Amino acid sequence: MDFVFEIVGFLFVLLGIVGSFLPVLPGPLTGWVGLFLLHQSDRIPQDNTFLLTSFAIALLVFLIDYVIPALGTKKFGGSKKGIIGSTIGLVIGLLFLGPFGIIVGPFLGAYSGELLNKTEQKQALKAALGSLIGFLTGVFLKFAVALVFCFYYIKIYTTHLI
Repeated sequence: MDFVFEIVGFLFVLLGIVGSFLPVLPGPLTGWVGLFLLHQSDRIPQDNTFLLTSFAIALLVFLIDYVIPALGTKKFGGSKKGIIGSTIGLVIGLLFLGPFGIIVGPFLGAYSGELLNKTEQKQALKAALGSLIGFLTGVFLKFAVALVFCFYYIKIYTTHLI
């Protein structure tokens, strides 16, 4: 049974890396499930401090990922309507355009929100660009955490089995 925990755990860690780019999988949380499964193996000592800390990081990154596009919009001079538009665009883009929509949605949402706020077209485009930069920052953050989880999975696995 230990072997099943270890193999399935590693698959979850790999899915966590993939989930950094696909909106249907919560990357860091999926990777954390892999770490959790590894620690269920009798061959690996249980490390509750590591599991709780890594879970807190995964949850924080998961939550921040939904806020970063709106913060990017605000940082680039977007209004409240642009921030709301970015968030609505994220949801609508995800629902109707899938993975492509998670990039285009916040951009178009922030742009539309700014235009509804009667912002100049140039400033609306700048705020929308901030939303896109925020999204890309979130992807990078998720990817970095997923890679760290993969590193620790391999380190823990090899340390206790070799």
